[in-house]
Amino acid sequence: MSTSFQSVIRAAFRLSPSNLFPLRQCQGISVRTCAALRPFAPPSHSFCQVVTLQDEAATQATEALSRYKDRPWDYLESEEYIERYGANPVWAGYRRNHKGGIPPQKTRKTCIRGDKICGNPCPICRDSNVIIHHQNVKLLQQFISPHTGMVYDPTRTGVCMKQQKKLSEAINTARDHGFLPFQIPYVDFAGEDYSNCHDAVGVTPPAPALKSGDEWYEWYGEITPDENEVAKVRKTYKAYLKPGI
Repeated sequence: MSTSFQSVIRAAFRLSPSNLFPLRQCQGISVRTCAALRPFAPPSHSFCQVVTLQDEAATQATEALSRYKDRPWDYLESEEYIERYGANPVWAGYRRNHKGGIPPQKTRKTCIRGDKICGNPCPICRDSNVIIHHQNVKLLQQFISPHTGMVYDPTRTGVCMKQQKKLSEAINTARDHGFLPFQIPYVDFAGEDYSNCHDAVGVTPPAPALKSGDEWYEWYGEITPDENEVAKVRKTYKAYLKPGI
């Protein structure tokens, strides 16, 4: 009788053999007593495998996030990044939500305010694995023009002002540490800039033939001012001059 009861329970609840261990202990006891003691296995046991899979997935996601947080440049070489972006930069094809056909002159201040995330966040805020760091050179190069070396305007990339400030600071730090090159603009200098013909860098002319009582140069001697100009100055500053001057 107990054997038939076990087969019915196994077919009804699809229990594993490990779950029937308590029922095997009921052999030799009446069916009513065994059913009263343990009618079926605890329902939580059937969900143990699902919970374990969820925990493993959450653990793997946490490990990946912590790994990219310590080494954010590894994300740009991962299969996850290639499947999502391919060979394009993270801001390629992004369009910000705005009213009307003409976009605003500035991007939003920030995409995340506390626990609230705005609709269609910027390319950096929407992907938690994209972390701005001065050693994440491949990411910083996506926001620098290869022709001029200037940082792209946020209206082109769609990055919010908060992340744009972090990008500018990271790019300057990377250039100071030598991770990114400096773009020095080419300037065509004229020949006049290198000549020594003008008075600032010219050669002092030789001294003239001196006579007795003459100064070496005219400006070394006493210069007599024009009386009319002196009278105008005295009239203008009459209230400030001392008597007798």
